[in-house]
Amino acid sequence: MQVPTMAEMMAKGETPDVLFWVGCAGSFDDRAKKITKAVVKILNHCNVSFAVLGTEESCTGDPAKRAGNEFTFQMQAMMNIQVLNGYEVKKIVTACPHCFNTLKNEYPELGGEYEVIHHTQLIQDLINTGKLALKDGGVFKGKKITFHDPCYLGRANNVFDAPRELIEKLDAELVEMKRCKTKGLCCGAGGAQMFKEAEKGDKEVNIERTEDALETKASIIATGCPFCNTMMTDGVKNFEKESEIKVLDVAELIANAAEL
Repeated sequence: MQVPTMAEMMAKGETPDVLFWVGCAGSFDDRAKKITKAVVKILNHCNVSFAVLGTEESCTGDPAKRAGNEFTFQMQAMMNIQVLNGYEVKKIVTACPHCFNTLKNEYPELGGEYEVIHHTQLIQDLINTGKLALKDGGVFKGKKITFHDPCYLGRANNVFDAPRELIEKLDAELVEMKRCKTKGLCCGAGGAQMFKEAEKGDKEVNIERTEDALETKASIIATGCPFCNTMMTDGVKNFEKESEIKVLDVAELIANAAEL
């Protein structure tokens, strides 16, 4: 797989069109690495000029900020902004809505102004401009797929259409959960909850959300966030439905359908 770093491209005197912000989950979590690979396959297949920061990329600071540690967040952000501005980055794509929201909405006031898009928006654009073609929906043709809206993609940034349009391009049947779009329910991992023990209650949030998904009778739960992917996968395991229901990122669906 061809994944150039910004440093390598700059050494050659080249400037990529897009910086792919991988994020902590996409870099270190074994399941989320597959999503990262799917995005890279699509970018390479469509000859998109992109690069990653590699070891120069640090956490955006989202979990620290959500947990209430503004000081740590600003330290992380300032370090990243220094690196990004040093490379004169203009456009960023990321597969993590948490990174997407933080880079897009919280970095500008600290001096980091970039055009930030989610990977579903980039893939939608590649299909609309004819750079990426799907072969009749491939393995997903006629399958029932439900899409779980990540909080920071949907309700926080009003990105509802891109992922759904991509699922419909697969010739699949998109079935909505009762709670979707502006009324979507969190998977239970946002707001730094991913990294702490659950508080007292009678049900885990991801179990409640998985029940919403099971009600649709879909055979695939599509997500657009590595955290959501983990929570929904755990939910499916809780109901012992792993053999019947797959949890896949939209980028994985597209990469598989295009047989990349």
